[in-house]
Amino acid sequence: MSDSYEIVIGLEVHVQSRTKSKMFCSCDANYFNTPPNTHVCPVCFGLPGALPVPNKRAVELCIKTALALNCSINQETKFDRKNYFYPDLPKGFQISQYDQPIGYSGYTNIETKEGVKRIGVTRVHQEEDTGKSIHNNGETLLDFNKSGVPLIEIVSEPDFRSKEEVTAYCKRLRQIVRYLGVSNADMERGEMRFELNMSLRKKGDQELPKYKVEVKNIASISVLEKVIEHELKRQYEILENGQTPKQETRGLIDMTGETVSQRSKENEADYRYFPEPDIPLIKLSQEMIDEIKNTIPELPQEKKDRYIKEYGIEKDTAEAIINDVDTFLEFESITANVNSQLVSEVSKWFVGDYFSLVNSNKRSKEFKSEWLTELVDMVIQKKITRSNAKEILEESFDTGEYIGNIIKTKGLEMVSDTSVLETVVNRIFTSNLKAVEDARRNPNAAMFLVGQAMRELKGQADAQTVKNMIFDKLKQ
Repeated sequence: MSDSYEIVIGLEVHVQSRTKSKMFCSCDANYFNTPPNTHVCPVCFGLPGALPVPNKRAVELCIKTALALNCSINQETKFDRKNYFYPDLPKGFQISQYDQPIGYSGYTNIETKEGVKRIGVTRVHQEEDTGKSIHNNGETLLDFNKSGVPLIEIVSEPDFRSKEEVTAYCKRLRQIVRYLGVSNADMERGEMRFELNMSLRKKGDQELPKYKVEVKNIASISVLEKVIEHELKRQYEILENGQTPKQETRGLIDMTGETVSQRSKENEADYRYFPEPDIPLIKLSQEMIDEIKNTIPELPQEKKDRYIKEYGIEKDTAEAIINDVDTFLEFESITANVNSQLVSEVSKWFVGDYFSLVNSNKRSKEFKSEWLTELVDMVIQKKITRSNAKEILEESFDTGEYIGNIIKTKGLEMVSDTSVLETVVNRIFTSNLKAVEDARRNPNAAMFLVGQAMRELKGQADAQTVKNMIFDKLKQ
C-alpha cells in the first residue's frame, strides 16, 4: 500500500460506570447474565408519568474520569435528549449531554515508538446505555436490562495517525478507569466499547479530510485493530480510483473487522438535541470537584515513570507491572520497605518466573508473595544460585513450603567458604593435569576446569568466583 496517505482517526469510547443502580432510576445496574427484562421499570421504558432522577454516584464517577483526563469541568452542566429511533431505545430518545458536558478540553499522553504523544480529549459526558437486540432465527428479541445503565462517553480529538497509537490509547484508558474504580471495563461483558471515526488524507495535508467514516459497536481492542486495517485498505482503494469514500456509518459483519454500509452518517441536527425537561440544570460546586480530585490515585503513566526513575526498573517490566490494579498492588506489597536495587531485581523475577507460576494456577494457599523478595535477596547476596532459586520458588509456590526450609532440607545454600573452594580447585587441577597444561597454553580451554569444579560443587557456588580462582591458579 502506498505511503502517500496517512490515517486520521478519532475515537468515542463508552465505559459503563460501576454503580449499584441505573442512571435515572433505582433498578439494579448489575444486569449481566440475569433473565431478560427483569431489571426494568417505568423509568427505563419512559412510560407516561415516570420521572428520571440522576444518579449522584454516576455523576461523581464521570467527574473523576474527566479530571483524570485533565479536563476542565463545567460547573453548570445539564442533560439533553438525543432523539433517534431504534428498537432497543424504548423511550425513542436517549438522555445524554450535548453542549454542556461534564468535562471538556482535556488530554492524555500515550507512548509511541517516536516518544510521548498527547491525545486531545474533546469531552467527557454522562449518558445512559441502551437495551440489547438479540437476533435469532430471523427474529429480533429485545432485552432492556441494560437500558439506563450509567454510561460515560469519552470523545477524543482526531489525533491518531496509526493503529498502534489507537491501541496504546485504548489500553491506557482502560487502565485509567480501572485505577479510578470507575469501571471494571470488562469488554467481554460490554463494559467498554468503541466507535471509530476514520478517514485518509494525503501526507503533508494539515486540513481534516472532507469525509468521515464511522464504525459503531466495536467490542474489543483486537477487533478495533482489524477494523482499522480493513478500513485502511477499503478507503485507500476508493481514493486511488479517484473517488471519495462516502460519509457514512458502517457496521461490523463479524469479528474479522470487515464492515458493511448501514446508513449515511447522521449530523447533530438529525438528533434534534434539546434540554431534558424533567431534569433541571446541575450545579457542581468547586468544593465537590476538589473533593473528587483528591480521591484520584497515582495513575498508570505516573506510576510507570516513578518505577523507572526511583528504582531503575526497565520500561517494559514497569509496563507489565502497572497493567492492572491487582498486579501493581501485589508488587508494591512485596517490595515495601525494600532498597531500590532489590526492588529493581525483584521486578524482573516478578514479571518473569513469578508471572509464569501465577498463570499456571498451581498456587498453594500457604505460599506468601513476600517470599519472592527474600529469595531474590539471597541470589543477590550469593547465598543461592539463580538456577536453584527458580526451582526453590516453583516448589514453594506449589507446596506452600517456606523457601528457607527448602534450602536447608535440600542443602542448596551456596558454598562461599574460600578454603572449601580452594580445596575443590586444587583437586580438579590434580586430577586433570593435561587439561591444566592445555589451559595454560590456551585460556579458552580453562572453561573445562571451571565446569568440572562447578560439577563437583553441584552448582552451589558462584561461577565467576570459581572461574577467577582457576585463572589465578593457572598463572602460578
